[in-house]
Formats: sequence, structure tokens, C-alpha cells
Amino acid sequence: MPAVAFDQVRVAVETEDSPQPKVLLDAVSLRLDEARVGVIGANGSGKSTLLRLVNGLIQPTSGTVTVDGDDTVRAVRKVRRNVGFVFTDPLSQLVMPTGREDVELSLRRSVRNGTERRSKAESALARLGLLHLADQSIYELSGGERQLMALAAVLAVEPKVLVLDEPSTLLDLRNRELLRRTLADLDQQIIMSTHDLDLALDMDRVLVVQEGQVAFDGAPTEAVAAYRHWCMQALDPAGRDAP
Repeated sequence: MPAVAFDQVRVAVETEDSPQPKVLLDAVSLRLDEARVGVIGANGSGKSTLLRLVNGLIQPTSGTVTVDGDDTVRAVRKVRRNVGFVFTDPLSQLVMPTGREDVELSLRRSVRNGTERRSKAESALARLGLLHLADQSIYELSGGERQLMALAAVLAVEPKVLVLDEPSTLLDLRNRELLRRTLADLDQQIIMSTHDLDLALDMDRVLVVQEGQVAFDGAPTEAVAAYRHWCMQALDPAGRDAP
């Protein structure tokens, strides 16, 4: 597996309503070399920021992030060839009228021959059970179908690392299970944020992010238990029994 490394990473942004920068992540040092890494935590905790650092969508304010030794700032083009990113909202990355065209667009640089490119695109779509939807307008698809189209476009270029930001948010049960099985069969290293704790339990290692820091890093069962405990504490900080 490629090694994704964070070395004392801090991300802070200027805001209009505060004279001090808002800290999104602080003092994060990690080495991720497991095949399946989950990231869980509350909304606004810093999960998406952590994920976007992996392929240079966000640059650290200080510290470094590397993928297989390549710095995500100094070698961002190489990093992005090796790291595929799937956003929560598929319409943020599906730019062509149909899924087929979008997958072919993702292959344009790596596959010059048009016939070969179409064949490879169809294989990527068929893998996710999407070939029958290949020529429908993106806007005629359900949210789940769009999400799977976005995943097909990313997988078509065969990245070494696949980063997914809340990939199951828009999926119904059938498509969630299809996603789950697809991820289990992939050769790529997967780094995935999710609110779906069942998906988190499928991982080899799980990070719990709280208030911009990694509050727990370990086995999935223990990480999920710790996250549940902290959520219950937040609901009832006095420690009273729930009704």
C-alpha cells in the first residue's frame, strides 16, 4: 500500500467575523499505510479537511503531507495522478452531460485511442452496474446513481489511493451495499470519511476527528465505541441516564 503521511499538519483559515484565523486541523501527525482507513466524527470536526489534504485540494498552513514520499504541495500533479477523490456531492465533479462522456473525459489523458477509451469507460461503468445508464442525462439520475457515476469516473484511471468523502450519503440501501462490496474488492488503498458506522467497521483502521484533532486512532470497533461514547456525553454532559 502507498504510505500517506502527515507531519505536524496545521490548517488555519482567515474569517471575516474573527481577528484570529480559524483552526480546522491542528498538530496532526499520522502515517497511513493500511489498505482501508476510515475517518469518523461530527460535522465540522475537520474530517473533510483531512481528506482534502491527501491530494492537494487543501494546502497545509504548516507541516507537510506526502503520498509515497511525494509532497502534496511541491509535487501536486504527480500526487493527483495517484490519488483519486470522490466528493460527497457528485454534481461537483460530474461535468459532462452523460456518465459515459464523463468517464471518457477522465481517461482522455491516459488513453489516446478513442475506441480503446470507450471500451475502457464501458468496463468501468459495467463494474458498478451502470452501463445501462451510461447515456442518460446526469440530471435524470438519482443521487445514488450520480454518486456511483462519479466513483466509476475516478476508478477508470486506476489511482493508487482512493479518497472518498461521505460516499454513502445519497445512496439507498441497494446502492449502499453495491458500494460496500465494490470497495471491498478494490486493490487501491482507501481513505474514507463516513457517518455510516457500519461502513467504518469494514475498515482496517479508524480515526476519530474532534475539533480539528485526531482524538482516537485504532481498531474500528474501539474507534466506533469511543465516538459513540463522546456523542452521548455531548448530548448529556452531566452524565445522567438517558430516559
